[in-house]
Amino acid sequence: MAGQFHVAHSATVAGAAILAAGPYGCAQSAAADAFPVFPAAAAANLAQAQNGCTANHLSGLGVLDSGTLLRRASALADRGKIDPLSGLKHAKVYLYSGADDRSVVKPVTEAARNFYLAAGVPTENIEFVFRNPGGHAFLTADKGAACDRSAPSFIDNCGYDQAGAILRFIYGALAAKGAARPENFITFAQGDYAASSAALSNEGVVYVPSACRAEAGCRVHIVFHGCGQSRTQAGDAAIRDTGFADWAETNKIIVLFPQAASSALNPNSCWDWWGYTGLDYLTRDAPQIEAVNAMLRRLAQLPAPGKQ
Repeated sequence: MAGQFHVAHSATVAGAAILAAGPYGCAQSAAADAFPVFPAAAAANLAQAQNGCTANHLSGLGVLDSGTLLRRASALADRGKIDPLSGLKHAKVYLYSGADDRSVVKPVTEAARNFYLAAGVPTENIEFVFRNPGGHAFLTADKGAACDRSAPSFIDNCGYDQAGAILRFIYGALAAKGAARPENFITFAQGDYAASSAALSNEGVVYVPSACRAEAGCRVHIVFHGCGQSRTQAGDAAIRDTGFADWAETNKIIVLFPQAASSALNPNSCWDWWGYTGLDYLTRDAPQIEAVNAMLRRLAQLPAPGKQ
């Protein structure tokens, strides 16, 4: 979803971190292109997602090549459904794959790198991190399970501060890491920003550093949790243990933690990267992308006098 949001809004998004995931449009199947009828198209995409975007990349469906993916994205841009791809040429892109990851193997994440290269992102603007050991998880310096684990809450203690690495690569030099303040975690109603078709949880969380409560000029970083990492399934681990809020407190970065909901169609509360919310799931009009963008617009507004 980080990649989807980035490509859809590349004119305003500075960069993205793609962790153990595939390229933009990886799950869009030829069958869905030929017969774009919901929910049959979503079912075809799910088969592609399971066989072409994960560990089974050598099976019949395979990972799509960067040329095919770029042509699909270019067609969407030409129709005004996503921002012009020229917006990607100045982006910073961080990618991670772990040697112990059996869910999304390295060639799948390499395909994401190849898509960005084909879209014009300079080689020096891409950092591909391969960790051994490293599981299908977010990596920290001192929190979570053993480094080679790939199990809930998908946070592994690998002696590597991935949040800091991501933020430094995308935004540049940072002040020293601080300590998140409990009162700066704000829970909000996601229904104020999303239609029911977005399939979001009732509540999301945003971390607003102390400095950002008093002055303007703060950046916003969005953290899309992984499958099985929502608050419903993993508590606040992806919010409090990843380290993003600690870095944000001393660097004037607001961190938005939107939350996808679980359902019969999406039991692991994954973000929609195969079309379970509708045929426009890759575009600015996608219910989830539209909802998160509405949250960003709200964060950009000045508070009323006397209010936070």
